[in-house]
Amino acid sequence: MSKRKICIVTGTRAEYGLLYWLMKEINDDSDLELQIIATGSHLSPEFGMTYKQIENDGFVINEKLEMLLSSDSPVGITKSLGLATIGFAEALERLKPDVIVILGDRYEALAVAQAALIARIPVAHISGGETTEGVIDEAIRHAITKMAHFHFVGADEYKRRVVQLGEQPDRVFNYGDVGLDNINRLKLLNQTELEESLGFPLGALNFLVTYHPESLSHIDPVMAVHALFEAMDAFPEAKVIITKPNADTGSRGILQMIDKYAANQPERVFAFTSLGQVRYLSTMKYCNVVIGNSSSGIVEAPILKKPTVNIGNRQSGRLKAASIIDCGGTAQEIKSAIEKSLSDGFQDRVSKVTSLYGEGNTAEKIKHVLKHADIHSVIVKKFYDIIF
Repeated sequence: MSKRKICIVTGTRAEYGLLYWLMKEINDDSDLELQIIATGSHLSPEFGMTYKQIENDGFVINEKLEMLLSSDSPVGITKSLGLATIGFAEALERLKPDVIVILGDRYEALAVAQAALIARIPVAHISGGETTEGVIDEAIRHAITKMAHFHFVGADEYKRRVVQLGEQPDRVFNYGDVGLDNINRLKLLNQTELEESLGFPLGALNFLVTYHPESLSHIDPVMAVHALFEAMDAFPEAKVIITKPNADTGSRGILQMIDKYAANQPERVFAFTSLGQVRYLSTMKYCNVVIGNSSSGIVEAPILKKPTVNIGNRQSGRLKAASIIDCGGTAQEIKSAIEKSLSDGFQDRVSKVTSLYGEGNTAEKIKHVLKHADIHSVIVKKFYDIIF
């Protein structure tokens, strides 16, 4: 009997970090064949050529799909989406997978979902049902839900939302967020190991910062980052570790600002294109507060008992623990939120938070479904009506 071919698609370093344990579970199963398509910023020198990390981890990449234009304008991103759709159509024809696995809501994921839909290949979608009202990812995520056949969500509220979109309840599985597997299964660095790996000493006060553009906002991302830097400069004693944004609309202006900010304060600020999951989570473990608008501040930071200053609307709609402080995008609002996060009272609150996204061991459970599910009768989907 031939092995079931499960194809994982990844377009960013952060997405790969979340998919790593599922890829390993599939790769280690003698009844399954892992296929990998690397695309998007993985293949971009500007974003760190992070496909090399996938290979360094021992995986074989079956297809490297170039699709990024050297433009982060709406026209450039849309053209990249078109190139990705063409490329995925050709790659899927060559690989002929039995199941495609897509995580999240980026435009690369929309491209492969379209190609798989036309090719009649079942799609397993991870992290559906969530809401991120400040970015175009919101609409993309729900569109992928309607093209997908199996759904792996991070919370009961997200399961209800996927069912509300008309998906069959018996194909929607709440196994928790895949990001928690990294915390449970990775061996994090101690502080000395981390500082040696970063080449950057930590201080008594440390900020971990990631800021992505809000693609549905009219706020200039450059002005937004300027306000963030102004707020952090109110804490001159803080060491600041910045991870750079993904390839989104408006990201190149942010990249230039980050590089300049770090170059002007080399003893205080260090910027990285990609930390990798071990160094990123180890940095989170030893920082005092997570700042920005990354989903890691919503999902992983509460598990590590770290406060999050969540800026703007990018993560609006997600389930949020009591350790998360939402704030506006002005320098004063960010500064006030950071001060609150560092206060004794708030730190006590953070120490008591629990996960809203499960307890981990998610990858193994997803692999089990992908291995044993009937993939031959799922292509024709029936809309599940909720009776009010």
